[in-house]
Amino acid sequence: VQLVESGGGLVQPGGSLQLSCAASGFTFGSASMRWYRQAAGKERELVAAVTSVGGGTFYEDSVKGRFTISRDNAKNTVYLAMNSLKPEDTAVYYCNAALSRGIRYWGKGTLVTVSS
Repeated sequence: VQLVESGGGLVQPGGSLQLSCAASGFTFGSASMRWYRQAAGKERELVAAVTSVGGGTFYEDSVKGRFTISRDNAKNTVYLAMNSLKPEDTAVYYCNAALSRGIRYWGKGTLVTVSS
C-alpha cells in the first residue's frame, strides 16, 4: 500500500496550491479519503474528507470556502485545492485512506509553508 503526497511548497499569503495524493495497493474506490495536517507543536487535525460513494465532503471550519477536496477514481488520486492561503495553514499535510473494518493508511506527508 502506498499513499504519495505531492504539491507542497512555499507560497505567499493569499496564494494557492494544489496537493495530490496518488494511491496504490488497495481498492481506492472503496476508501473514504481524507487530508489531515499537523502544524509544529500541534496535534494532527482533519482538514477535509470525501466519501467513497456519492462524493460527499467535509471541511474543517477554518478552511471552508478556501479549500476543495476532490477525487479521481480512474487515477486513484485525491486532491486538495487550497486558495487564499494564510500563515496559519502552514503545516505538514497528510493523505489518509479509511476503509472498512477500521483499516487506515497514511502517506508520509508534504510540507506547506505560507509566508511572505
